[in-house]
Amino acid sequence: MLSKDGKIRVLENFYAIDYAMFGKPVTKMHSCCPALIEDYVNTKGALMSIMIEMYKLIDHVPTAIAETVNSKVLSKMAKSSATIARENCKKLVVTDKGRIDIKTVVKEELTKNPDSLMEEVVKEQIRAKAFSLAVDNLLIARTLAESTAEQTAKLNEWEGKIVEDAYKILRDNLVEAAIDILNIDDVISD
Repeated sequence: MLSKDGKIRVLENFYAIDYAMFGKPVTKMHSCCPALIEDYVNTKGALMSIMIEMYKLIDHVPTAIAETVNSKVLSKMAKSSATIARENCKKLVVTDKGRIDIKTVVKEELTKNPDSLMEEVVKEQIRAKAFSLAVDNLLIARTLAESTAEQTAKLNEWEGKIVEDAYKILRDNLVEAAIDILNIDDVISD
């Protein structure tokens, strides 16, 4: 069972992911295809379900929240944590390792689809890498920072590896859904 603070963290992260990806709630996106939004929200819900399993597995208790939380406070918390996650992921994307990872993925993509425009592939891969890092920063880095080594050691066991694999799959699907929404939003805005 999650603590009250754990439940608040799940809600905060649910909303913070939108701010990290879009800079606003997904409901404010101008998508011509409601199915894309629905897919994104469903995937985000499944990802948060995996996070709940991870919290339970490592007996995670987030930092206590001193104030009463209502929707306004929750939104403020989500914006703040998303801003921090975005700043952290920007720093990581421009590292040597980040550049090498992006170059590798771009080469693979151009090999698969030689007719693709390199500029578009690079833009898409940088966006995907940044979004993945932002989600990891929001959900995983913060959890690990608030946990002990003894707690996080459980992630190296069989059940932890399954939870981690499920997390990665859902995170990648979420990033893909967010990019689809942004690509359609860009076309509508033009």
